[in-house]
Order: sequence, then C-alpha cells, then structure tokens
Amino acid sequence: MKDDALLSHINKLPHGRTTTKTLTREMGNKGVKREEVERALERLTRKGLLIELRNNTYQLASKAREFSAGTLRMHRDGFGFVILDQKPEGIEGDVFINPDSAQKAMHGDKVLVRLGRIGHDGRVNGDIVRVLHRANQRMVGQFRLTKRGCFVVPYDQKIKQWIQIPEGFEIPAPRVNPDRVGIKEVKVDQVADLNGMMVTVEVLDFPDEDSNGVGRVIELLGFEDDFGVDVEIMIRKHHIPHEFPQDVIEEAQSMSREIGPREWEGRTDFRDFDIVTIDGETARDFDDAVWVEKLPNGNYKLQVHIADVSWYIRPGSAIDKEAMMRGTSVYFPDRAVPMLPVELSTDICSLRPNEERLVMSALLELDRQGNILSQDFCRGVIKSRERMTYTNVYKLLEGTPEEQKELRERYAPLVHRFELMKELALVLNRMRSRRGSIDFDLPEPIIEFDQFGEMVGVSRSPRNIAHRLIEELMLIANEAVASHLEAAGTPSLYRIHEIPDAKRVADFEEAASKFGVSLGLGGVAVKKFSNIKSTRDGRKIRKDVFIGNPSATVSSKHYQKLVAKIEGKPEERIVSFLMLRSLKQARYSFENEGHFALASKAYTHFTSPIRRYPDLVVHRVLSGMTYEEETLKDLGNDTSFTERRAAEAERELVEWKKMRFMSDKVGDEFNAMIISTTKFGCFVELEELFIEGLIPIDALPKDNYAYQENTRRIVGQRSKRTFAIGDSVRVALIKIDLAEKRLTFMLVSP
Repeated sequence: MKDDALLSHINKLPHGRTTTKTLTREMGNKGVKREEVERALERLTRKGLLIELRNNTYQLASKAREFSAGTLRMHRDGFGFVILDQKPEGIEGDVFINPDSAQKAMHGDKVLVRLGRIGHDGRVNGDIVRVLHRANQRMVGQFRLTKRGCFVVPYDQKIKQWIQIPEGFEIPAPRVNPDRVGIKEVKVDQVADLNGMMVTVEVLDFPDEDSNGVGRVIELLGFEDDFGVDVEIMIRKHHIPHEFPQDVIEEAQSMSREIGPREWEGRTDFRDFDIVTIDGETARDFDDAVWVEKLPNGNYKLQVHIADVSWYIRPGSAIDKEAMMRGTSVYFPDRAVPMLPVELSTDICSLRPNEERLVMSALLELDRQGNILSQDFCRGVIKSRERMTYTNVYKLLEGTPEEQKELRERYAPLVHRFELMKELALVLNRMRSRRGSIDFDLPEPIIEFDQFGEMVGVSRSPRNIAHRLIEELMLIANEAVASHLEAAGTPSLYRIHEIPDAKRVADFEEAASKFGVSLGLGGVAVKKFSNIKSTRDGRKIRKDVFIGNPSATVSSKHYQKLVAKIEGKPEERIVSFLMLRSLKQARYSFENEGHFALASKAYTHFTSPIRRYPDLVVHRVLSGMTYEEETLKDLGNDTSFTERRAAEAERELVEWKKMRFMSDKVGDEFNAMIISTTKFGCFVELEELFIEGLIPIDALPKDNYAYQENTRRIVGQRSKRTFAIGDSVRVALIKIDLAEKRLTFMLVSP
C-alpha cells in the first residue's frame, strides 16, 4: 500500500493516533493485507513521519505534543541534541539532552524524546524515553586490557560508553575472503597481544545509564599508526559497507565480457569515431567518454557516452541490492571503496581504450551560444581511442611550447578534437555564466605519497582547462537528460539544489558586511526579532522575522556577482566559505525543484553510473523502466544520505592524515597567511602545505590583544599592531591535538 494513503487515514483519526490492531482491521476492510500495514508502519516510523509511543500505538509526528522522534547527536562533553524528524509547532532548533539522559542512548541512535516546556526563544529540553533504532550495531575502537577486564574504547569520541568484551570473545575467527576486503589480515596468538590494537566490535548488549555494553571482537585492524589502518578506521566509524557478500562476488564473476548479437541488438555503432576518455592519473574506472565536431553552420555536435551499467545490473539482483545500499563509491587519498565489484567497475563496464564497450549515449547539437537545438539518447557501442589524463590534455592545449610540441605529435590525430572540446567548453561556460551559474573555484587538498605509500605533503588540487572541459560537457549532458525526462513526465530522480533559507541569507549578509561586501539585495535581508503568538496556549515565542523576503528575492546571480567581486582578494576564501554555508546542500529528489547554484531549471546525474547509484536509476528510466513514486522518494533520501556519509568520511581522513603528517614537526617554522580572525585568535593556512591551524589570541607576543568585531581585526592595546585576514605571517607549530584534529601555532617575531 502507498504511504500517503495510510498517513491520510491516520490523520483523520482523533489526535492522529491509532494502534496496530485497529489500523489492521480498518485497512483490512479496504482490502489491505496485515503484512502490508505492518511494513508501512515500520517504513513510516523509520522516516520519522509516525511515532511509535507504546503498546503498538502510533501517532502522526506532526500532531505529537508530548513526544517526538529524532536522531541523537552527542557532544564530546557528554550532553547531546536530538535533531527532530518533524518539529512540533513552536520549537526552534534541536532538543537539548542533559548528560544523564543522553547516557540512555548512543551517538547516531534514533530516539523517542519527551519534550519539556518550550522557552520564549523556541528552545526546548527533552528526556530520552527509549531508543527506536540503534545506529552502532558495530563500532571501531581501541582494545584495552585492564584490571577490570577487557574493553573496547570507541574511536568516535562522541560515543562515551566502553564496550566490555567477555572471556572467549576477544579473538575473532579468520576472515572468509580477506583478498576482497583490502586490508592485510591481522593474526594474534593471545589476548595480551591485542592491548592497544584497533578492532571492530559487534555489540551484543547495548549500554545504558547503569552499565557498560557487551560485545565481541569481529575484526583486528592493527595498531593506529600502522600503514593503512587509518582508512579502515574511517570506513568502520562511518559505517561504510566495504565487504562484498559472496553472492555478489559470484554474480560479478559470472558475467560475460563478450559483446555478442544479444548485446548489439538495437544499439548504434560508434566504434569508428575517435572518442576518448579524460580522467585523473590514478583513475581506474572510466565511465564517460566524449567526442565533438563543428558543423559547417558553426553549430557543434557533441557525443557523451556513458558506461551502460544498467545493461549488466538487473533490478533486484544481488549486485543491485548491494549497490543500492552503498549508494556511492568512496574515494580516500590512497584507496577507494567502490560501489560495484572490481569485475564491473574497472573491467566490464569501464571504458578502457581500444576495447569494445556498451554505452548509453547523449547526442546533442548546440548552437554557438551553447543552447541545445536537438538531442537524442540511445544505447551504443564504442571503442575508445585513448585513455587521456587531465595533465596531458592541459599540456597539449595550454602547456609550454616544448610540452605542446611533444604531445601534439604523440596525439596528432586527436589534436583538432581536443581544440574543439575546449572551444565548446568555453561556449558552455559563458552560457552558464549568463544565466547566473555560481562557480566557487575553491581548491581541494591533495595528499601526496612517496613510492612506499608514505605521506610526504599536501598540495592544492589543480583545476585547469582539462578539468573544466570535462565538467562543462558532463553538465550539459546531465541537463539534457533532465529536461528530456521532465518534458516526458517520466518519474525519475533529479539532482536539486533549493533556494537558500531566508534566515541563512540574512545571517550571511550580516557576516559579509564585516568585510564590506554584500549580495546586493537592497536591504531586504535585514532581520529583527519580534515576540509573536505561535502556540495554542497563547505563549509568545520569539522568532526571526525579516523585513522583506530574502529567500524569494535572492538569485544565483547575486552570489555569482559577489564571487567575481572577491576573486583574488584576501577575504575570498572566508567569504566563499560563508556563502557556501548560507546555501542548502544539493540532494536527490523525486520532485524536480531546479538547481539554484547551477541556475538550471532541470538537472540530474547521468554521467557516473559506475560510482553513483542515482545515475544507474536515471539510465534505467531513460531506457523505459518505470519506478513507483514512493520508491523514487526513498531512493532520493537514501542516496542523499550515503553521499553525505561518504563526503564526511573522506574529509575526516584527509584531516587525520594532515595531523599525522605534522606530528613530527612541532617546533618547525612556516610561512602562513591569516584566513580568519575571531575573538579567540587567528586561523592561518600554511602557504606550502594547505594545512590550517590556530594562533590563540593570548599567545600573541609583547602586548595585550583584543578582537574588534566591526573591522574583524585583532589589535594590540599598546602597540596598535593589527592582525587581519590576508596578512602574511611567520609561525611555529607548538601543539598538536590528534583527537580534535587541531594544530596550534605561535607567531615568530617580529
């Protein structure tokens, strides 16, 4: 049965409340089976739309007054906050949970909370009634051998409870298939050898406010400083699926690599075109290839060929279920956790050079302004001419004369094709710029390794014409597919980026004014506070009220103009960061709501089905497969979550490696630039290493310093010496906090 129908039925009941027994009887009269009702109740409770109170009683979350459900986020100091699935009327922000109550659950758990009195500012305290869903069935931590017994101390500092390991549960059984996991199997002979080792524990009995949890060790990862263990810790901390089940492995290994008459049926032959892939030097999965031609009338023909993963992965198969659960590939600096088994991701589906491969193709004709004049989508077969890298394409197009000469000779038959790609990419970039697309050109950190796999430095990722070339061609292909599906009225997944909230826009304007810049909204984003009635009992709740409506007024062009205005200035990085914080996160959705940052009316992800499950869904829809709306809604939510999980794990590992890299450099001096000032000090970025840290305000020498909020400067009371964003300074590293991933510096005189 459809979830909306069940919610509508419960909504008509007194107080939006019912029991499983009553609901089963009432829906049974409408021909709905008991099993369907129970599955729907479980699904809606998991989504937070229903709250399970007690004795199989359920209530609409939107009508709950005393109770609410949400996710517990712990602070390292022991208290927590519950992020509610549905906020009752009058509540602002998250629900505060005191340390005693927080001990009833663990970080990440879905919990039911009893709400206290709502304060005048809309804030509320709560008490955890019970755990609805456990987030940490397994966790990673350090094995400790103590006088009281064996324990595992969770690596995640937000999980305060130690897990006791009973005798006989300390040493796990050998791995079934260690070669598919990616880490060397660790073996020990006695429990004493485990002391200090990082392990994975399966929780058998969860802790509460009165007792520790109980668990058993199921994996030995090695010691924290051992090579590769940092990646394994991040994988398990963020609960990233990383071991393919045996049925998935067998299914992948059984797939044919041959392209026979069955595969050829209904496909277009593109093998005679000089199609190429362009990827990073270390890439192993090539899922997109391109070809461009200029017509006599000045228009462009563009072919974007994407690996036809949907041909190999059938809906409901073992591989499909595993890929859906993973949602995305996760890319660490020295290792990837793929969404698909290697037999598919780096072999059968990967568009390797000089090998026939099945593709889904977007065939576009564009005018000289970048507008799409015609589009067609089909299945095809290609034979890529070259596996090109960003570095070589850049050198061929814009390198030194020596580099260009060498590469133009090596790739002579393809030079004209690359020049046309660059020409078209610049046309498309200008088109996007005209309509207001925002381009935050912020560099990403690249971890550098030596031949032995040891980290030797951090650098800024290059973003040159080769990167922009592929980016523009993929963007226009994604837009073409989205507009086609939208026009056809075909239910699908879209990549949406919603208009920013009024409050965030106003908060950004307030912060940006300190740097003398603005989005230029004409003052409509000024905020004030008013006490207004918003509850049935007449209590007054203070809420943010805006003069004007910033969320309705702001457009991507406001952001675009500000990005251009601050380009190259000292405050560029911090203002860009503040702008990013004011925007919502892009996500996957069944409903097309456009893409704010790209200034696009319809956008989707079509170009990376080897590493993103939404792209696989879009390929299926484009090929004629129909999904139920409810299924697409769930897929949008689930894949948005797995994307955020991957990003958090990737970001945390990079920070970990930065801290480890700096661990033997205490006392060393560096050139740095101030990138932010606060009341507690200056944040600096090391010029050569792309690593950040703090100079505490009380560590600044030879004076007492104070922070001036109106100018965002730190000023000496006697000397009047100032520290401002963009200043170059010489610093020395004095402290490393590995747990907090924080570096502390001191200023080197003068």
